[in-house]
Amino acid sequence: MPNNQTNRQRFQGKTAIVTGAGSGIGKAAAIRLAQEGAKVALFDLQNDRTRSTEHEINNIFRGVSRSFDVDVSDPERMEKAVQEAASYFGGIDIVFANAGINGVLAPIEEMSFEDWERTLRINLNGTFLTVRYTLPYLKEKGEGSIIITSSINGSDRFAGFGMSAYSTTKAGQVGFAKMAALELAKFKIRVNVICPGAIATNIDQTSEPSDELKEIVIPVEYPEGSQPLADGPGQPEDVADLVAFLASSESKHITGARIVIDGAESLL
Repeated sequence: MPNNQTNRQRFQGKTAIVTGAGSGIGKAAAIRLAQEGAKVALFDLQNDRTRSTEHEINNIFRGVSRSFDVDVSDPERMEKAVQEAASYFGGIDIVFANAGINGVLAPIEEMSFEDWERTLRINLNGTFLTVRYTLPYLKEKGEGSIIITSSINGSDRFAGFGMSAYSTTKAGQVGFAKMAALELAKFKIRVNVICPGAIATNIDQTSEPSDELKEIVIPVEYPEGSQPLADGPGQPEDVADLVAFLASSESKHITGARIVIDGAESLL
């Protein structure tokens, strides 16, 4: 992690909530925001990972982060954690609704309602609850930035075979973000959604492929790779750069935007 003396303090005096902060994009974004002066509330169900992120940040930027054991799909736990974070840090300025899972990958006729509903509950309900419970604190500040992690799956790319539940949630997040952006503009609260392609994270650990998946897969091969701009998947830090920009005043006239960050993957 770079020394904070080399970074601009764009977020000095501001507090960010990052969901899914224990690893991948969430962790990279939390570190980046802390590097630039923000206090960061780390929300994640994976308590060991979240504590690890907290220690990594606080070892260099003492006392600027705190981890919270949170299930984003649980209204009571979310409301309590948001209240505790706002009280501990003195308000909320930035919200990065990033937590999500791939869930069960299966043909539609083989997917159980329980598996379908679980993916929607975590990805889509979790986004709603994150925004719902942080809004009073953003309004209290008189401005704010909300960033939602969606995906190119469900909006630009549809070859994620068996990912009907996942893609539905990602498309839903885009619609929700645009509705929220218009509703909250008069409160000077901006809402933007980012759509990553393949990023080197551990989200695949949340995938549960079914035995029937091979029956619906249409083989697609890219001999020179599926990301023309890069030699492999993007890095979490690439997305963290975008999150920091959207959280900052440098994007003060951007709201309701859907920004693709995929190395041209969705253009193939």
